[in-house]
Amino acid sequence: LPLLPLRDIVVFPSMVVPLFVGRDKSVNALEKAAGSDKKIFLAAQTKAKTDTPGEGDIYRVGTVATILQILRLPDGTVKVLVEGESRARILNFIPNPEHFLVNLEPLEESRADSVEIEALQRGIRASFEAYSKHNKKITQEILDAVAAVDNPSRLADTVAAYMPFKLDIKQKLLEILDISKRLEKLFGHIRSEIEIIQTEERIKGRVKKQMEKTQREYYLNEQMR
Repeated sequence: LPLLPLRDIVVFPSMVVPLFVGRDKSVNALEKAAGSDKKIFLAAQTKAKTDTPGEGDIYRVGTVATILQILRLPDGTVKVLVEGESRARILNFIPNPEHFLVNLEPLEESRADSVEIEALQRGIRASFEAYSKHNKKITQEILDAVAAVDNPSRLADTVAAYMPFKLDIKQKLLEILDISKRLEKLFGHIRSEIEIIQTEERIKGRVKKQMEKTQREYYLNEQMR
């Protein structure tokens, strides 16, 4: 498939995502895919700032996606709407001057229906809802959509896509094929994110009190003068 290297974003299966594409090789890859079966392989760059990535600058595990819509903007940039479908790994790059072209190996997920998976799903839903109280970007509509997902793999991917994790964390979640392990790792990252936010809020509260105390003391000193 044609390969589209992504800056600073990991696209998970089942997610519909808009992308803005401006680099010539990336636009060529989109046009090639759009002209055939609309399938394209999305893989994140190891460093977002790299303008002309080589084979060594692209993660090997990514997502096979379908192009839903392409819009060419006046400045030459292309806006594309893609839907992630399945995980795959790059086996090798095929020499091609116009755009990246890769042979892929589909990746099969391992799943064991168990009480542990059910418990992890409940924990993730509850933690994600708790996190949403600290992040206004997580709307009730998103919470309802997450609550409606009954497939554990899709739940993990959906929640991971909405969380503001660093790219390397999202990439590792994409690469975990054992669904139970992926859910557990995701649950841990969400709890860590909540703890960081709560710690920040406690620090802000202490700083605010200290500032108010300083201002009161300053005001009293001025009055004494």
